[in-house]
Amino acid sequence: MSERERLEESGSAQSPWRLWGPYLSARQWGTVREDYSGNGDAWGYFPFEQARSRAYRWGEDGIAGICDRHGFLNFAVALWNGHDEILKERYFGLSNTEGNHGEDAKEHWWITDGTPTHSWMQVVYRYPQAAYPYAELREMAQRAGRGAREPELSETGVLDDDRFFDVQVTYAKAAPDDICVEISATNHGPDAAPLHIVPQLWFRNTWSWGRDARRPALIASRADGWTRVLAEHALLGRYTLQFEGDPTLLVTDNETDEAGLFDRAVNPSRYTKAGIGDHIVSKVSDACQVVHDGKASQPGTKAAGWYHFPEVKPGHTVRVKLRLVAGSGHGAAFGRSHVAAMLDRQAEADEFYDDIAGHLPAAERSVVRRAYAGLLWTKQVYRFRVREWLEGDPAHPPAPAERLRGRNAHWMHVDVADVLSMPDEWEYPWFAAWDLAFHMVPFAVVDPAFAKDQILLLCREWLMHPDGQLPAYEWAFGDVNPPVHAWAALQVYRAEEAATGRGDRVFLARVFHKLLLNFSWWVNRKDPEGNYLFEGGFLGMDNIGPVNRSEPLPGGWRLEQSDATSWMATYALHLMQMALELAREDEAYEDVATKFVEHFLSIAQASTHFGSADRPIWDEEDGFCYDLLSRHRADGAIEAHPVRVRSMVGLIPLLATAPLPAWVFTELPNFAERLNYLLRRQPAFGQFLTWHTNGERSALLSLLDTGKLARVLRRMFDEDEFLAPHGVRSLSAAHRDGVDVHIDGWPHRIEYEPGESRTPMFGGNSNWRGPIWFPTNALLVQALHVLDAFHGKDLQVEVPTGSGTPVTAGEAARDLERRLAALFLPGPDGRRPADGERIEATGGPRWREHVTFSEYFDGDTGEGLGASHQTGWTALVAVLIAGWPGTSGK
Repeated sequence: MSERERLEESGSAQSPWRLWGPYLSARQWGTVREDYSGNGDAWGYFPFEQARSRAYRWGEDGIAGICDRHGFLNFAVALWNGHDEILKERYFGLSNTEGNHGEDAKEHWWITDGTPTHSWMQVVYRYPQAAYPYAELREMAQRAGRGAREPELSETGVLDDDRFFDVQVTYAKAAPDDICVEISATNHGPDAAPLHIVPQLWFRNTWSWGRDARRPALIASRADGWTRVLAEHALLGRYTLQFEGDPTLLVTDNETDEAGLFDRAVNPSRYTKAGIGDHIVSKVSDACQVVHDGKASQPGTKAAGWYHFPEVKPGHTVRVKLRLVAGSGHGAAFGRSHVAAMLDRQAEADEFYDDIAGHLPAAERSVVRRAYAGLLWTKQVYRFRVREWLEGDPAHPPAPAERLRGRNAHWMHVDVADVLSMPDEWEYPWFAAWDLAFHMVPFAVVDPAFAKDQILLLCREWLMHPDGQLPAYEWAFGDVNPPVHAWAALQVYRAEEAATGRGDRVFLARVFHKLLLNFSWWVNRKDPEGNYLFEGGFLGMDNIGPVNRSEPLPGGWRLEQSDATSWMATYALHLMQMALELAREDEAYEDVATKFVEHFLSIAQASTHFGSADRPIWDEEDGFCYDLLSRHRADGAIEAHPVRVRSMVGLIPLLATAPLPAWVFTELPNFAERLNYLLRRQPAFGQFLTWHTNGERSALLSLLDTGKLARVLRRMFDEDEFLAPHGVRSLSAAHRDGVDVHIDGWPHRIEYEPGESRTPMFGGNSNWRGPIWFPTNALLVQALHVLDAFHGKDLQVEVPTGSGTPVTAGEAARDLERRLAALFLPGPDGRRPADGERIEATGGPRWREHVTFSEYFDGDTGEGLGASHQTGWTALVAVLIAGWPGTSGK
């Protein structure tokens, strides 16, 4: 069976092939879900040091791990090099208060391959042979100021001379509930080194909270030539983990060490969560059950097979094979069927990606495949019942009263137990609404069913607020992300239409009706003056403004946002396009389509002509769009001033463009007549439409007319402003010397910062004051393609500005695509720009072979910054290289 055939069998989340996947997070500690404090200090309430000894409430974590889609039964790899102070069961990183640039993973691992049904998955973790420098990394970060680079693991010296093991974990499904596993570890150092490989199986703790007393069981035994752990669960039934060879079986319970952590008199269980690590590392003989022969004396809820390799010679590889299978075990677990599963699934993965990227050169093909592998690994099980979380659990002390007035207190309806695409597995192991929307564009290529399911999921009643607001992200569901979900739904619909000849209209209609509620929420909540100029707060672009846009301004000032207003104009156009498509088979949608045309035209007119105090966001003097500071004066008049900072908020208006193809005027006469009526009654609206009348009538709706469009594009492609060697900057480089914005007499300074953030705003772990970000760049690329499809050679722009080389919008888009893709491709010197000055940029082939997909990129050099496993939206590079899904891309 090919991977495409498996996908056709797996249209729903409940499909057998989707039961097991990379759904286990790499970090559960430090998340909001595990924070039961009164002050909302998630990092401090559940720190890394306690993760090995304290049961989680809502999820689990591990290295290169998998679990079932409910998150009940988990498998991951643990390691010990004979020197570490603890068993390596999870990746280490600094919390937000410990790092000089926010939370930061201090490990090296790469998702190297994977298929959409997770029939084939492969991960490489680079494990140092010396003691892991936990304390040293913390001290380095404490000494480093915000202006310094983030301290890296390589700076401690533990990776010198390649003194590390590359631990590769490979999964191949022989059947949906039969998973073959191989763990290989290669010593790349110059000397022999010991290694302990400790694969672990455990149940998420669901029984300690006073809500469900049912307790699953792991039964370990070594008999009749079988070394195995039986897993019994009320929902999953029976599974068996079989071990090749002769490992020692260790059994404990996934229970908190109450006595050790909190000085309690007694523990809930004789054996606790850290028992396996205590036995191996600290040599505590009675920390867990040890099974050399026969059967464990009692069931547990966490078990491991302990493989000890006293001396792995330089260049040598040791291997461990396992098999996780439904039922009581496989009679020939490690024979031909194990080998065949590995070989067949790898060959099918090759076939799958050859279909997507086989036409590309080898370097581009590798980047595309790695990007998709990382994207697929962002799928994590996310469980969170906010009401229970706020109120606390019956078996534990009552929650502090402050919690019911604190974080997410107005989102008690949230009740999630789904697999969600998350930004990444460590830095952001929780969903973020606009991240997820961008993920779905590349997902539409490899797994359209999952893409549709995810977009619908955000709109379901257990996530969308009853008032229509979409939840932003775990730290503050009530924050506001840009309304890009209609855009994402259209991309997924068009991708499937292009692939199969027909789009899924039921999906489109379901999303459309839910987004009507969300659009109404925006109109009612974020346009307080009713003047079609919108507010929204930070809108995902954390520190892009001179002030925190999510907090009230002094002196009665408000911020009418160029980006919020433009996002809403774009949103109206996308909903109009959805309605027009649905109207082709149901004329009732024609009326709704005209409604969104009116919304768009009204927003466009206010943006470029009127606004508060007759001041639009368009600034004719500068030829750019700015935020507006406005307030009511004592005499009742409104005063407004532009915030003259040239940033991405002034480029977002370019996105508000959409075609009205010829079929709209032939198939939908009621819509066409209503549009004609609007233009007759309000002729000023006509400036936002450009017509083609050669042959068939068609039009382009655009927030910026061709004159304004040319002026904004001139700035965007100016290398002294927005255009960087590797994409479009989020803040103009013209602000290198800074600019002051005065609000109520107080100056607020902002300057171009191409790399890491120098401000603590929003935690300081993301920076929009100059770096290159893939989501907004991808939107700009697509907008240029839309403009090109309509204008062709009639619209040209110099790239770069001042070069004397005019090109079409399509050629400009392709130039931008090449710049973005080049971040991950070796240059003339063999270095990838995204590797920057990190250890990945060294000449060693063991570093050069692995691509890192960072959160964002230095606006001058292209070096990858922020989260280092952001193959959520940075996976957009795959479609920029291999082709945009559907009909609106390349």
